Amino acid sequence: RRGYTTRKDEYSQAHKPVVEQDEAVGHAVRAVYMYSGMADVAALTGDSAYVAAINRIWENIVNKKYYITGGIGARHNGEAFGNNYELPNHEAYCETCAAIGNVYLNHRLFLLHGDSKYYDVLERTLYNGLISGVSLDGGAFFYPNPLASNGGYSRKPWFGCACCPSNISRFIPSLPGYVYAVRDNDVYVNLFMGNDARLSVNGKRVDLSQSGNYVWDGKTRIEVRDNRAGEFALKIRIPGWVRNRPVPGSLYTYTDSVPDGFSVCLNGEPVDADVQPDGYVSIKRKWKKGDNVDIAFEMRPRFVESHKRVAANRGRVAVERGPVVYCAEWPDNDFDIHSVLLNTKRELKPEKSDKLCGITQLKTQAQSFGRNADGDITVSDVDLTLIPYYAWAHRGEGNMSVWLPVRPSALPQ
Repeated sequence: RRGYTTRKDEYSQAHKPVVEQDEAVGHAVRAVYMYSGMADVAALTGDSAYVAAINRIWENIVNKKYYITGGIGARHNGEAFGNNYELPNHEAYCETCAAIGNVYLNHRLFLLHGDSKYYDVLERTLYNGLISGVSLDGGAFFYPNPLASNGGYSRKPWFGCACCPSNISRFIPSLPGYVYAVRDNDVYVNLFMGNDARLSVNGKRVDLSQSGNYVWDGKTRIEVRDNRAGEFALKIRIPGWVRNRPVPGSLYTYTDSVPDGFSVCLNGEPVDADVQPDGYVSIKRKWKKGDNVDIAFEMRPRFVESHKRVAANRGRVAVERGPVVYCAEWPDNDFDIHSVLLNTKRELKPEKSDKLCGITQLKTQAQSFGRNADGDITVSDVDLTLIPYYAWAHRGEGNMSVWLPVRPSALPQ
């Protein structure tokens, strides 16, 4: 009924019939819930108008309205999507519920189309702008998830409008349902995390197990524990970040053009690992109990820049390593991180750390700009430490930034 009643507001996505919509507008959570329903209708009915509409809306989100952390919803006013390329950092809303809804949407679009690009979006959201919404001990929550802060942000145990705590509590136990998918004789491996799974392939049982430390070292092992389905294809997703594409589309690009490498071994022997157009490497065989596949993704820290039309990020870069986006936070740096200038030719060095539940932090050399008592500009060489964005705001309130200047024009005036 949307678009056919007297109510015509964008806030509720009621401004026009859904099959005529081509831009993500209005309240971001309500929007992605509705878009998820549209994707379900498209998949269940094959209605070409619904398929075309939800494809257009998704393209608009990932090309013009998607944060590098996977968040959506730029505006506090109306908890809403902004205009195209309106992606402020300090003022970003990025509600935790919207990140969860974005996972719902991209999962459904994967089920509709079978393309790994939807999981590239889902994974980015999952490891960054979604889990940033809950503290490391699981007891406190963010409602908005900004990409820069001057202080004043801390997770709370509860809110008067408590959608985010309850939504996180509902979502986390559902995560196993996003790891694999099955279609006919194809078993899709979409997420890499420790698990034991029992799948049904053409009505026959297949037991798989995953182990590894993918998010920090890029490695995972898939083992066949039992196979009663005979021959099937194991389709392993090769993430977009491995293929030199941080996100589908042109909104974000790496500053260098050297893709990360990867390898696939079957029972210890290298196999031909050609990536198919859908983003998967496929291994088809009659699997036996004990067969295993080892996947190793090279995981270099990399600089990312955004489309030139994103005003908030001009002259700035973000840093990521594998699927994890990084930020600079005040407890690790004894200078004003908002006045730091990065050099993208400097090496970003990964370093294991016991803090914040065992992260890999990144270190690099940078310059910090300031003014002395006479008002003259001062420049200091500094060692800059970066931590995963999801782990910020666990050590008190203070400065944080995801997008860091590489040009003097981006420094505070």
